[in-house]
Amino acid sequence: MAVAASTPIELINGVYARFDERVAAARDRFGRGLTLAEKILVSHLDTPDQELERGESYVDLRPDRVAMQDATAQMAWLQFMTAGLAKVRVPVTTHCDHLIQARVDAGHDLLAALDTNEEVYDFLESACAKFGAGFWKPGSGIIHQVVLEQYAFPGGMMLGTDSHTPNAGGLGMIAVGVGGADAVDIMTGFAWNVRWPKLIGVKLTGSLNGWTAPKDVILKVAEILTVKGGTGAIVEYFGEGAESLSCTGKATICNMGAEIGATTSVFAYDQAMARYLRSTGRQGIAEAADAVAHHLRADDEVSDDPGTYYDRIIEVDLDTLTPHINGPHTPDRAREVKALGAEARAEGWPTEISAALIGSCTNSSYEDITRAASIAREAAAKGLTVKSRLMITPGSEQVRATIERDGLLADFEALGATVLANACGPCIGQWDRSEEVGHKTGEPNVIVTSYNRNFPKRNDGDPATLAFVTSPETVMALALAGTVDFDPVNDTLTNNVGEQVSLSVPVGIELPSAGFTPGESGFVGPPVDSSTVEVRVSPTSDRLQLLTPFPAWDGHDYEDLPILVKAQGKFTTDHISMAGPWLKYRGHLENISGNLYLGAVNAYQGYEVGYGKNQLTGETRTFPEIAKAYHEAGQPWVVIGDENMGEGSSREHAAMEPRFRLGLVAIARSFARIHETNLKKQGMLPLTFVDPADYDRIGEDDRISVRGIADLTPESRVIVEVTTPAGDRWSFPTDHTFSDAQIEWFKAGSALNIIRAKTAG
Repeated sequence: MAVAASTPIELINGVYARFDERVAAARDRFGRGLTLAEKILVSHLDTPDQELERGESYVDLRPDRVAMQDATAQMAWLQFMTAGLAKVRVPVTTHCDHLIQARVDAGHDLLAALDTNEEVYDFLESACAKFGAGFWKPGSGIIHQVVLEQYAFPGGMMLGTDSHTPNAGGLGMIAVGVGGADAVDIMTGFAWNVRWPKLIGVKLTGSLNGWTAPKDVILKVAEILTVKGGTGAIVEYFGEGAESLSCTGKATICNMGAEIGATTSVFAYDQAMARYLRSTGRQGIAEAADAVAHHLRADDEVSDDPGTYYDRIIEVDLDTLTPHINGPHTPDRAREVKALGAEARAEGWPTEISAALIGSCTNSSYEDITRAASIAREAAAKGLTVKSRLMITPGSEQVRATIERDGLLADFEALGATVLANACGPCIGQWDRSEEVGHKTGEPNVIVTSYNRNFPKRNDGDPATLAFVTSPETVMALALAGTVDFDPVNDTLTNNVGEQVSLSVPVGIELPSAGFTPGESGFVGPPVDSSTVEVRVSPTSDRLQLLTPFPAWDGHDYEDLPILVKAQGKFTTDHISMAGPWLKYRGHLENISGNLYLGAVNAYQGYEVGYGKNQLTGETRTFPEIAKAYHEAGQPWVVIGDENMGEGSSREHAAMEPRFRLGLVAIARSFARIHETNLKKQGMLPLTFVDPADYDRIGEDDRISVRGIADLTPESRVIVEVTTPAGDRWSFPTDHTFSDAQIEWFKAGSALNIIRAKTAG
């Protein structure tokens, strides 16, 4: 299927043509009105007669397109290649945004990336050409910003191999972050199997004012719901406050819904979205959406009585919402900006800010940049200078070219800011601080960002860095202060002649009055005839490695398995499969397995982070070293997690690595949605403790057996038996979330094995 640098209107009209019949049938079926999310979902069901019980039923859906970023696309394309198809069956794009490391500035860093990652970029571009997908070159922009500008449309559905894919919800789209195996399902023409979601309604009243920004909305929601409060649910925003937000402001809120574990987040179609579509050259899509606008919002009775239609209701008053800042170490630890200084002193955190960073897929829109630039412009006029290192990341080449034309980049550069490449950079750990003056790894330091995540080591690989997340305008103000002990609303700063000056309320411009300028196009469409295109993977490459299918289940129970790691506390995908320097191995399963569980905190005492006991030798080694030793010895094993195991990124490497190294079972107090699905996709057995206290009873030297696997059904519990070193035995029940179809994934060894068999047949 040929792919253009925008979503074809024919595809969109085809989606809209289904709404009348599907929505009417669903209203009759449920005997009530529908929420927006329900309307979009029922219009994308593979067949309309499926069981639709929230939080229980598994359904098959047909998304309209797939988007992948370069770090996750490598493994997705490698999996697709094993399916044996000549072309992708839906529109697909690959975006090169993750592999560009921030070191000097945009120009130097992009050239370095082109040289360092040439082999990977060539592989991705050739795979796109061979199989009929669109390719966005390095420097084109961050995937989610480009998708919002080019491909997202109200009422559509897409999958993306990145957890912040829900960014497109700001344009009224159900956009879900998944692992590569889920994406390959759609790319090969199969349906996407997922649990019918619960619904959380967030009613926004009033309107933002002063220093408060859309980012503060999601920071507040994260405080209320915590990092797992949205698990298994779609968050739907509504109310007068929702209509008062810009399209890109809505996208910011949806983007960071990944931090509360939500399946996705979405806003109803309104005039702000229509304005954005027209401003980005998509007048025809706006007109098509206007024609079905009644389907692109919740029914009136939902708005009149939301408590009847949503599983949970949250209300946020935008009139009284204040600027917030969340962190460190978790994106749901919130407080007002004005309270951070006192908390930092009480906690013993540094108050001085070592670096301030504006941008990322969450906050790099034209409106974001104008609000921060207005502060920078005023600061220069009032004789203020930045006290912290300041870095700016434009979200896309279109945004960069436009803010350069409009003089906004010059406002930042006048204060000594460094403009980075149109890429993820420090947000995902692609930040080399080795030459930064005054920075010493291991020494506590504070950074403030307009990013989304702030796990330890997330941004710069330094466990001592304390990262705080806030809005771009607050980041700009704190950079001028040089300290977290500053309230931009009420406090003053000392200028270059000793005067006390205040900062004015930031001024944002929703959309450029002169329109967007595209800058240098980075899109490469696939050729009409790809028969001569070769996708080359060198057998000696240390960056790319062809995949060998995982073996099918042998039909027997799992017996006498050692515990590779029992993790305590946060066990995110960053702990399981770190990014940063490991990104270069995202296309080489064996090499990237060298980071497996390297960030895990051992629940047993006496170990450094990432270390444990090799049960075959008794030696203390790193977890990846132990996993490799077990693999080479043919010894399968178990991993045990705490609450919300696999929180964070969509990276399926966190599931593929343990499976590659002979991991068979993952047992946790609870799982994050994407990670649990990824484990199932790769043929592992993710189980949750019925009694969370059983986690505490499992000893380091115990052996694990899993009983009754042959009797696995969606309704059954799985019994786990524990044998102590003394030979004593005890057992405990576990739950699982396998559907009938997913049990077949497990039996086949992976979901991909089933696809391979079907396409071969």
